[in-house]
Amino acid sequence: MKVIIVGGVAGGASCAARLRRLDEKAEILMVERGEYVSYANCGLPYHVGGIIEKESSLLVATEQTFRGIFNVDCRTSCEVVGVSVAKKTVELKDLKTGKVSTESYDKLVLSPGAAPIRPPLPGIDLPGIFSVRTVPDARCIREWLDCGKADCAGMNTYTGFQIVTKPKRAVVVGGGFIGLEMVENLVHRGLEVTLIEKLDQVMPPLDPEMARLVGRYLVKHGVKLELGDGVAGFQKTTDGFLEVLTGSGKKHPADIVILAIGVRPETALAKIAGLEIGQRGGIRVDEHMRTSDPDIFAVGDAVEVKDFVTGQWTLIPLAGPANRQGRIVAEVIAGRDSRYRGTQGTSICQIFEGAIAQTGASEKVLIQLGNKDFEKIYFYPNSHAGYYPGAKVLAIKVLFRKSDGRLLGAQVLGEDGVPERIDSFAMAIQMGATVYDLEEAELCYAPPFGSAKDPVNFAGMVAANSLRGDMPIAHWDSVDGSFLLDVRNPPELAVESVPGAVNIPLPQLRARLKELPKDREIFVFCRSAQRAYYASRILLQNGFKVRNISGGMLSRSMFTAK
Repeated sequence: MKVIIVGGVAGGASCAARLRRLDEKAEILMVERGEYVSYANCGLPYHVGGIIEKESSLLVATEQTFRGIFNVDCRTSCEVVGVSVAKKTVELKDLKTGKVSTESYDKLVLSPGAAPIRPPLPGIDLPGIFSVRTVPDARCIREWLDCGKADCAGMNTYTGFQIVTKPKRAVVVGGGFIGLEMVENLVHRGLEVTLIEKLDQVMPPLDPEMARLVGRYLVKHGVKLELGDGVAGFQKTTDGFLEVLTGSGKKHPADIVILAIGVRPETALAKIAGLEIGQRGGIRVDEHMRTSDPDIFAVGDAVEVKDFVTGQWTLIPLAGPANRQGRIVAEVIAGRDSRYRGTQGTSICQIFEGAIAQTGASEKVLIQLGNKDFEKIYFYPNSHAGYYPGAKVLAIKVLFRKSDGRLLGAQVLGEDGVPERIDSFAMAIQMGATVYDLEEAELCYAPPFGSAKDPVNFAGMVAANSLRGDMPIAHWDSVDGSFLLDVRNPPELAVESVPGAVNIPLPQLRARLKELPKDREIFVFCRSAQRAYYASRILLQNGFKVRNISGGMLSRSMFTAK
């Protein structure tokens, strides 16, 4: 059996290595149009920032590794330029010599990835404007930052530009994962950074209120944030510098521009082969990662996948799913009944000292799908025992079904303990767990690492309390005109107060119940909702109709922050 794998990064490389481990006799040819195979493209921003100093550190495996250890015919700088489904052949072009050859296949695996979006804006090909996809891309950016010019960027073909010896001003276009990672690393290199995002929030997969916290954190670290304003073009100024123009008419001077607008699935070969393309623009595959042609498979950023929570077709370009998909294809080709469960979008992004992570469905996606069977909670636990030095507050949002408590999604922001919490939520979602399961989850505890009631347990307890009726909850976006009860202490009100709210500090509540109405629903809040929970229990057991505003004043700041 002869298997040709198109693309030697992530899914393709994983497929080749796994297939060899399962089938020693298979003939495996892996072609990659770039210079390298199996490189860590997720590490490119950190190579630009100097955190990963050596370029060689990004090379997980080499062409020689695949030839020597896995007996895979691995060809770099080799591009597939044609596919014949009828003949079961591909045409290969050696990019160094220009020679074109033909290879037959029994099974074909497409892992072409996704290309950075580079819209045809005026001036987009001016020197100093970069995308970030490959090792050579990162190399060019580093050269530009180190020298103010880069031969690989075609600097010599332009005239009239000022050569900045040491670039000081950077503009990053796009506030997604790559954009934020590049922002952090450019700041790390000492540049003044402006982030331009056409949407009204950074990190589009996040819900808006959580994204506002991320935006506030960026500004805190000196980033100039321009939201709701897309790039209209680029130009050279009269004095020879680069300038970024936006739709609102603003002009942002820059010594370097990073395009991180997003990526688009590479489907050219799939279209040549006549394969089905989904509505989202990716290659359509089944649970075995098989395309509409039974002998052609596709994996990675080029394919549409089923969302694990919603069941909808979606595009989620992440390295983890790509590697798992490559492994599954290898097993299917080797005769095993392996199936891909779907992608739930578990991801994390470092932002200076902090991190933002997410898994599962967001609230806005559930609303778009017309799903009304969900509830959400906000809470702000410490990352580990508060009495142990270094504890940091985590901002956590959890979504779950109202009907049965099944966990649907989670978003976590903080400076400590973020990855272990999102991983716990992610595994719970994959296993179909409920918030009641989170209550009972036995997680490790020692003061430096967590609390006896871990934030994951805490999420289950708060959510389960709301479902059992022990603590009916409400949210700031639905309390206008309601009777608001603030159970904080007076000094806290001097810092921030809510107009129209009645203040009865929690220690005085039992003695002042007669001041509260029994013919109206009372919405209770404090700083983080913990004291409001205690107040809710007092009031409920005394015949009042009560709702605790989830997350208290900390959540209110999320809904009102710009």
